Amino acid sequence: MMLARAIHFDESDRNVFHNPARTGEWAISGGFEFSNWTEADLTGKARQAFANGWLGVETFGRVTFVAVTRIEPEEAVHLVNRLALHFVEVYGAPSVEVAHPIAAEEIAQMAGLCADHAPNTVLTVLRELTGAGVREQYRFIEPSEAGLDQFAIHGELDG
Repeated sequence: MMLARAIHFDESDRNVFHNPARTGEWAISGGFEFSNWTEADLTGKARQAFANGWLGVETFGRVTFVAVTRIEPEEAVHLVNRLALHFVEVYGAPSVEVAHPIAAEEIAQMAGLCADHAPNTVLTVLRELTGAGVREQYRFIEPSEAGLDQFAIHGELDG
């Protein structure tokens, strides 16, 4: 199964997001966070998170770029459990058991987005508010175009 990890080409995410995701953490779209937002909510760093931030599933911070990579099944199960707990703690879901299928759906949606792309494909997201809610568009930058071997850092950093 393929999923995406947060990557950074520079330090800009530290300046544009209230809570930047950590390099190497697994990430999903996280568009659910904006489901009840209005134009009034779209100011400053919150606007940047809305416009093009992926959601890290460990820190629940935002990141501009993610890269497709393979995830082990047990890691995916851990992410579903972590996201379900987040739905309880932050969004008031009645229990982890109730939140679990929704969390699994979020992880599956991201896996579906990544499934047809080679490892190291870079993804970006662009969101806008419409009369029907939040609209997301995705851009895929193939590894040969991105030159990831020169810039990207995958995995965990010590320190």
